[in-house]
Amino acid sequence: YGVLEKQFRGYYEEAASRRGITGEILLQLLETRLDNVCFRLGFGNTRAASRQLVNHGHVLVNDQKVDIASYQVKPGDNIKIGGKPSSQQLALRMMDLTQSVPLVDWLTLDRETMVGVVERVPERSDIDPLVNEQLIVELYSR
Repeated sequence: YGVLEKQFRGYYEEAASRRGITGEILLQLLETRLDNVCFRLGFGNTRAASRQLVNHGHVLVNDQKVDIASYQVKPGDNIKIGGKPSSQQLALRMMDLTQSVPLVDWLTLDRETMVGVVERVPERSDIDPLVNEQLIVELYSR
């Protein structure tokens, strides 16, 4: 997710303080970061490109400019590309690169208006199974 150690520990501590399965909550917190949601929507072909798109102020959440990549989106939030022609052109170029990548179930995207909606919080089955979150929890619980 491109998160450094100190910030990752903060995500772990937040997940550990919530009720539920710590590893699953940790992955949900990471998945609902604004830069990751932009990556999942196809506004960037990599997480780094999506982070840069957010940091440079090209992304609006509920019609408010948000330039913080770690912003936590919530179900019902609308994520769209800003109205400036440069923002639109940049996002259009990225969406052309990522159009073959399937959209995840917990997001919807209108490609014409470049508006994505967070339908719900992702479940474990929606997140790539490449990580064993239990090992992360064991490491940080010491």
